[in-house]
Amino acid sequence: MINPTYFPAPDRYNNGMKYRRCGKSGILLPEISLGLWHNFGDINTFANSLSMAHYAFDKGITHFDLANNYGPSYGSAEETFGMIMKKSFMPYRDELFISTKAGHEMWPGPYGDWGSRKSLMSSLNQSLKRMNLDYVDIFYTHRYDPNTPLEETLQTLVDIVRQGKALYIGISKYPKDKAELAYKYLEERDIHCLLYQGKYNLFNREPEEEGILRQAKENGTGFIAFSPLAQGLLTDRYLNGIPENSRIAKGGFLKKEALTDEVLSKIQALNALAIRRGQTLAEMALAWILKDDLVTSVIIGASSVGQLADNLKAMENTAFSAEELESIYQIVKLLR
Repeated sequence: MINPTYFPAPDRYNNGMKYRRCGKSGILLPEISLGLWHNFGDINTFANSLSMAHYAFDKGITHFDLANNYGPSYGSAEETFGMIMKKSFMPYRDELFISTKAGHEMWPGPYGDWGSRKSLMSSLNQSLKRMNLDYVDIFYTHRYDPNTPLEETLQTLVDIVRQGKALYIGISKYPKDKAELAYKYLEERDIHCLLYQGKYNLFNREPEEEGILRQAKENGTGFIAFSPLAQGLLTDRYLNGIPENSRIAKGGFLKKEALTDEVLSKIQALNALAIRRGQTLAEMALAWILKDDLVTSVIIGASSVGQLADNLKAMENTAFSAEELESIYQIVKLLR
């Protein structure tokens, strides 16, 4: 059967999605963005990937976050998204905010990794072909490269914008001191750093504790959080152990060693608090990240439309009382 032509929901901007200004810029991002790290690779069915992309856009998610090596296998998430663009999204390209990155291993040899000019330029050219795009909305250097002069990496980002291959640029996972250098270098060349992308969740508050959140705000840069559910730990999936079809059981990035008795007790205590708030643990974990204006957007991963729908409910209640926040900090043993 041939799938019918896709027409997005007419009320996609009036059905509950909220948007936040990205630093000092004209860009508004949805509070929840869709990440394609997992579940959009060539080991996944295209029909499911297509359904999730359609549902996301129908619900006002305009930001789709990719990287050159997302899959699995490497590059296949971008290829999947390229097919979605060609099949469904091309007429709505100007409504979409599409990101990709380079800086982690992509192909063999010395130029398929890290942050050299050759690596970044080559990777972006490949990404654009895979995604059937003339440009991306934002291109990130995916991690700080200690072996390449920072000026080389940053000047490449400047040139990418000036060549029209990306409208904006961003940095991901940079140490605070290197991020400060990046903000200044780029600003001096009239290329504002739009976004800092960092891992941030109830179990990993480093962006907050190290001052990266505040630093981004002071530089007029937005902050976008990835891994908000700690790869699934901050959900109800592991409340009673390790399910057979879970990421831990499959032996992916999340290892069995991560679910210690101490972590399990924290998950159970947080879940009890979430229930008292009328939320699932995942909803509360996402809402906690969105509780103030230091975060522009949260990138979620989803394996089904149902999971995506559940995560979107987090936006319904992002307010926390002082007592709730204190309880959370006590539970995770990260006291203010």
